Amino acid sequence: MTDRPREDGKALAVLVAGACAIAFAPVFVRLSGTGPAAAGFWRLSLALPVLALMAARASGGGRGGGLNPTAITLAAGAFFGLDLTFWHYGIHFTTVANATILANLSPVFVTAGAWLLLRERPARMFVAGLALALAGTWAIAAARGGGAALDPPLGDALSIATSVWYAAYLLCVRRAREAQSAPAVMAWSSAVGAVVTLLVALGLREQLVPASAGGWLACAALGLVHVTGQGAIAWALGKVPAAVASVVVLAQPVLTAVLGWLIFAEPMTPLQMLGGALALGGVAVAQLAAARARRL
Repeated sequence: MTDRPREDGKALAVLVAGACAIAFAPVFVRLSGTGPAAAGFWRLSLALPVLALMAARASGGGRGGGLNPTAITLAAGAFFGLDLTFWHYGIHFTTVANATILANLSPVFVTAGAWLLLRERPARMFVAGLALALAGTWAIAAARGGGAALDPPLGDALSIATSVWYAAYLLCVRRAREAQSAPAVMAWSSAVGAVVTLLVALGLREQLVPASAGGWLACAALGLVHVTGQGAIAWALGKVPAAVASVVVLAQPVLTAVLGWLIFAEPMTPLQMLGGALALGGVAVAQLAAARARRL
């Protein structure tokens, strides 16, 4: 019993570290010097050897259900590739704060999708969270950012679409985890996602190879963020209550907004700040409602 608070504190610290690591991903995408989809390709392909090794170790320990992919695992990879492509283009056209906040609406779409497709009626608390998130989204889209974004409306729309793709990815991962270990699912989804992002980059004739050493470092950092950040969050989610984890992970877009201000001179306007607070607050309320429903 005396070790439980220490273990909980460790898991919470790992969760915070994972969220902070992921917060740097939009920065490295901007600094990569490649096209948006190409940055996604390097993020996944450079992380793949480590993920494959982790999957092999998990399978060897008898915890993975084998290394062979399932149809649902491959679908997860396709959705993840689309998620990264849309998000990176969102980062390209709008501010990193807008792109990250809007992309974090996926928990709302997951439950909304279960409501519409599976007839899983959500609680009133979730509906309230959905209303807050939508109000925040509207405020973000209506505000004029403080940076020099190329096309904010397009970037915001792509970022919202990102959350839909990520919601589909999460639903597939949940099903895939019934038959395979987390490392195996992550390895296969990353492999398929790398193919998807590469095809998009080639189809749109993007700059595929970084033109400088700094660009290569940014791509390598993206791979590192993918392994350490996503890995830390996945590990901590098994140790920390879902309600707590869902709120802590929302520190990511807040830190990303600060980094965008400091590195790219993209300060948020008061209306954007209000919209961001409403959107993230709505997501937190929706997550808490979903966690409460699962307990019941």
